[in-house]
Amino acid sequence: MENNVISWLKPEAQIFFRENATVRNLNSRDLIYDDEAVVTHAIFPHDCVVSIMAEMADGRSVEKASVGREGFLGLPVIIGGGRTFGRCVVQIPGKASWLSVADLDVAFQRFQCVRQVMLRYAKSFTLQLMESVACNSLHTADQRVVRWLLHAHDRVGGDTFFLTQEVVSRLLALRRATVNSVCSDLQMAHGISYHRGHITITDRQVLLSRVCECYDRVRRAALCTAP
Repeated sequence: MENNVISWLKPEAQIFFRENATVRNLNSRDLIYDDEAVVTHAIFPHDCVVSIMAEMADGRSVEKASVGREGFLGLPVIIGGGRTFGRCVVQIPGKASWLSVADLDVAFQRFQCVRQVMLRYAKSFTLQLMESVACNSLHTADQRVVRWLLHAHDRVGGDTFFLTQEVVSRLLALRRATVNSVCSDLQMAHGISYHRGHITITDRQVLLSRVCECYDRVRRAALCTAP
């Protein structure tokens, strides 16, 4: 499996990325970047999911946005600033391609398709942020948990992935008991199975019947990154 942004580039740009990027294995809870860190590499997930976290002074944290194979970490380099806007932490383990900022700048200047695809992703990412604000304000905990699971399912390329209920509760700023209740209901409806921190999507339609409209809006926006 490969990152969508890379796969949507023209062949000559794909060759540049494959020759200059390195593929690394990322583990759950790996810290990729701290808040306001200088971005040294653009990171293109293959089958992992990385959260961009907001950290409060009292120690609480919540997910501001997440990135999977539909996008990449490193937008500050493209839009200006060059520093992260949150702690970037791996939530679902997997592989990712790392490309240095220097090589990214070369690709951005050399290939028009790189500029086009990355700027379209910037638009998609902005929509994700805006949609999350609306979702967190208007939709139930059940809908928000199901939306996160569906986005994860889209990103990992398989039905089973490592994700604990504790992580979900922290990402969405929900009580652990609330997440446990939602997952139990989904299990009873045969939508998921859950064992030792591994979630398996057994019937995607069950989740789709319970999710809010935000899921489809974000999913369609991600597809618009394609040429």
